[in-house]
Amino acid sequence: MAKTVATNSLFDDRIGAMRTQLSFTHLAQIETELLAVLATDTQTAKGSDAKPEPALLTTDDGVKTAAAAVLASGEYKAGDNEALLLHAPAGLAAKRLLIVGLGKQAKLTVHRVRNAAGTAVRFTKPRGIRELALALPESDLLPADLCARAIVEGAVVGDFDPDTYRSDRKDQSVQSFTVAAPPGSSIATLEAAVTEGIVIGESQNFTRSLVNEPGNKLTPTVLGQRASQMAHEVGLTSAVHSTEKLHELKMGAFWSVSQGSEEPPALIVLRYDPEGVTEGPVLGLVGKGITFDTGGISIKRSDGMEKMKYDMAGGAAMIGAMRAIALLKPNVRVLCVVCAAENMPDGKAQKPGDVQTSMSGKTIEIINTDAEGRLVLADGLSFARQLGATHLIDAATLTGACVVALGMINGGAFSNDDTTYAKFETALATSGEKFWRLPLGEEYGELIKSDIGDIKNTGGRWGGAITAAEFLRVFAEDTPWIHLDIAGLAWVEDSKPHIAKGPSGVAVRSILEWVRSY
Repeated sequence: MAKTVATNSLFDDRIGAMRTQLSFTHLAQIETELLAVLATDTQTAKGSDAKPEPALLTTDDGVKTAAAAVLASGEYKAGDNEALLLHAPAGLAAKRLLIVGLGKQAKLTVHRVRNAAGTAVRFTKPRGIRELALALPESDLLPADLCARAIVEGAVVGDFDPDTYRSDRKDQSVQSFTVAAPPGSSIATLEAAVTEGIVIGESQNFTRSLVNEPGNKLTPTVLGQRASQMAHEVGLTSAVHSTEKLHELKMGAFWSVSQGSEEPPALIVLRYDPEGVTEGPVLGLVGKGITFDTGGISIKRSDGMEKMKYDMAGGAAMIGAMRAIALLKPNVRVLCVVCAAENMPDGKAQKPGDVQTSMSGKTIEIINTDAEGRLVLADGLSFARQLGATHLIDAATLTGACVVALGMINGGAFSNDDTTYAKFETALATSGEKFWRLPLGEEYGELIKSDIGDIKNTGGRWGGAITAAEFLRVFAEDTPWIHLDIAGLAWVEDSKPHIAKGPSGVAVRSILEWVRSY
């Protein structure tokens, strides 16, 4: 039995939309162009003589028989995302059998399953195969519902490519993706999990589609339009303001960044108000939306500056998270503020040494105009508090210092409230994303004190990610707050087996799970 769960895609820059369905047919009987199964290395011995012992995570005898010879040969080790293709597998209705590794059984996680699903899709795409079924892994270590959701998330994310403007762009999308569950599985539970996976994967891809756009195509105004269109489609309340509103709100920090550009800024506000919820927390999501960052008068080096189109990835993550929130309908009120601008070195641009007055009334000495993200976030945090946010989370490609500290493996996380952060840490267990909490403290706050104003916008070279967070902490005030520095994670530098080179959509899943925890 196969059941189509949903047809995805609310955005229009992908050529095809992947049809996703559930099947409860025995694997050996599934007629498909390609059947994928997952495997793990069960070897526990140590030492130079220890050999991998790959085992399939399925009880289907037909599949195990078809793969027995290659698994016994030692040729395949079931390493992370290791893929092996068998043509015309004996005894199977499928035309091909793909085995994808999850690595050591002792390190088995749902996140590895998510990546393996992406690997299966990306293995399939360039080979002209448009139909794929992936077997839900059978393991006591892996909850079936979380695995089903993760498989769909991984597949949807794996199907995305960043070649939007190539004139020779070809349709390589997977048109049909089936999650093959063992007969007797809970249909309702898996249907709900697959539906969630579609929503979350597509929301992450929506974020990626925004981050992928070049600065001449996605101006602050266009980002506001894209956010409003999405909000209309999923039932969010939206408003997009510009220069006049910034002046009305006395957002001097935000305006100071945008004043050097011919493109007007955009103050994007999205709201999710579930029916009947009038009490309890109001969660404020605040995102940095610098659609292109030259550094301003403190101009950046030209090498790699083209990637500064991704300096709005934090704002895009918040917009993508709001999409998922609207569709999954958690029982908590959420508002989102994205401060979008270009940072350009025009004759009207702010200069090092200028003093700006923020919405909160605090004055900021500008030491470096390339430390602009914290300026727009300062007013964004104040505005979210004014709109009623009782808890805050912000995301930004904020500092190169965070990349120096943590590389491109973990994002930086900061918080002024242990209880609020504990919820985020729990969310990471579901999202599979990696963040490392870094310290805050008065000693770091001393480094951003200004002689001429209240604070300065950079504390110097040492501890740069922390002093940037300390700057933001000033504007969060006593509201429980989390800051995510995603500078090292928002762009995938080289293609990986499970995800294409380019924008990652990082933080969407974690922010969503944090919101759902309330």
